Amino acid sequence: MIKADRLSSVIFWGPPGTGKTSLARLIASTTKTDFARINAVSSGIAEIKQIVSDTQNLLLNPSGRTVLFIDEIHRFNKAQQDALLPYVENGTIILIGATTENPFFEVNKALISRSTVFQLLPLTHDDIVQVLRMALTDKERGLGSFNVRCDDEAVDYLADVSSGDARTALNALELAFLTTSDDLGTEIHITKEIAAECVQEKSIRFDKKGDSHYDNISAFIKSMRGSDPDAVAFYLARALAGGEDINFIARRIVICACEDVGTANPTALIVAQAAAEAVRMIGMPEARIILAHAAITVATSPKSNSAYMAVETALGDVRSRDTGEVPPWLRNPVTDGLREFEYGDGYKYAHDYPGHVADLEFLPDIMRGTKYYIPSGNGAEQKISEYLNWCEKLKQEQREQEGN
Repeated sequence: MIKADRLSSVIFWGPPGTGKTSLARLIASTTKTDFARINAVSSGIAEIKQIVSDTQNLLLNPSGRTVLFIDEIHRFNKAQQDALLPYVENGTIILIGATTENPFFEVNKALISRSTVFQLLPLTHDDIVQVLRMALTDKERGLGSFNVRCDDEAVDYLADVSSGDARTALNALELAFLTTSDDLGTEIHITKEIAAECVQEKSIRFDKKGDSHYDNISAFIKSMRGSDPDAVAFYLARALAGGEDINFIARRIVICACEDVGTANPTALIVAQAAAEAVRMIGMPEARIILAHAAITVATSPKSNSAYMAVETALGDVRSRDTGEVPPWLRNPVTDGLREFEYGDGYKYAHDYPGHVADLEFLPDIMRGTKYYIPSGNGAEQKISEYLNWCEKLKQEQREQEGN
């Protein structure tokens, strides 16, 4: 598209340092169409209108078109994005948007439908190494004209800690070069130790309100559900290192303990709830241990969503069909007058029967025989299945005795 100068509106979506702005610069240097650039953080509708006005002035712009690069396009509000729409639609503006956030959530759906979205993935370790090697040898835009030697270990270290962000790696290399003494005019030698001093701490690709937040918590929950304690520890660590709200993490563990473990290990909820309370009481840094305890307990518990499916299926019935009325024998005759309407008549007190189980229908007539809770047979649900079968056996014996 760039080589043919046939560019249509596009949105570059990816984490920092993956080449979104570089691609825009490449387009600017090759296209014959007028090129304008604004940043959504500092620009607004006035700048958009001025660019459109200049584009429609055929003396200034005979082509009647402008390639407009908007960096951080997700920062534009709905009104600002709507202002672009008619000009993108009629071809006056060829939009190039760059965003670190998911455009399908952050960008106007009408703009998305008129654009091609390209996702730029984080650079690999080898990619970053190649970028650093080029910077060390390039005499025009890099350090090639200086007497610089960078150890392979230092290059590998910078590639590791940059988390796929070429800009972070290049900034660290530049800082290492500038801060390494060369008083004698000899070779500048960048070691791994020097590189580590310039970085201090690994770059963590995490945004508490952006895609990283949603992607990481999704992986965390799915790892608990998938019974992988190692992955749980990893995604928990990523969340903690990125500054995720510890109470939010605790809530997700509690939910998972109910939704995915359920009655296969009823104590998992107790552990998760106790952990949530302890996290609120203690805070970081010790909260990391409590969260790990609860999350790994959930991950290593037998799994069942039987209780979750029971209430979901029942809710579906209640909302979509006639489910009848509460049987009169289950209604509480709180006044003597209600007894005249047979409230409580026929109720059997469970503790008066063998095994403390009474042969009594609890569902409305129209719902008789409906099964909502179906134990999976995992963990404690195996004993639950045995108990329910035993109850049915006792009820059957009572029916036979009453029949006789």
